[in-house]
Amino acid sequence: MQLITVKIDKPEATNFILGQTHFIKSVEDLHEALVGAVPGIKFGLAFCEASGKCLVRWSGTDPAMVELARNNAKTLAAGHCFIIFLGEGFYPLNVLNTVKMVPEVCRIFCATANPTEVILAETEQGRGVLGVVDGFPAKGVEDEDDISWRKNLLRQIGYKL
Repeated sequence: MQLITVKIDKPEATNFILGQTHFIKSVEDLHEALVGAVPGIKFGLAFCEASGKCLVRWSGTDPAMVELARNNAKTLAAGHCFIIFLGEGFYPLNVLNTVKMVPEVCRIFCATANPTEVILAETEQGRGVLGVVDGFPAKGVEDEDDISWRKNLLRQIGYKL
């Protein structure tokens, strides 16, 4: 077995969700879940089929996000993983529980806009996702000013009253 890392290639502020599912039907079910969760959502998704033709299956509502999803899924090439890229103004917070509730979804590895590296195990049979490195290491512990900044930010962007 060999351990490798693959960097997710994306524009800096673009959010994505990386997960694992178990069936080709996931592409259509994830698409339906996303458009049902947020009217007008812009996204692209891709799924690495792990049997049969072993193709990168894809769908979406935004050509640029679809291209990002296809390219990253092809680079990952890990069985039954899926990746969803969200267009500008759409966030994992708004769709994550919906994605988790799709019956074929087994797990979510991350939902982020941070620079991300995916840790893969590669064997003679293929590749599997072991985990992710999402962003950067902690540099300290927040103090009272940092707490105040965090609380104010959440209220400014409308996530808290």
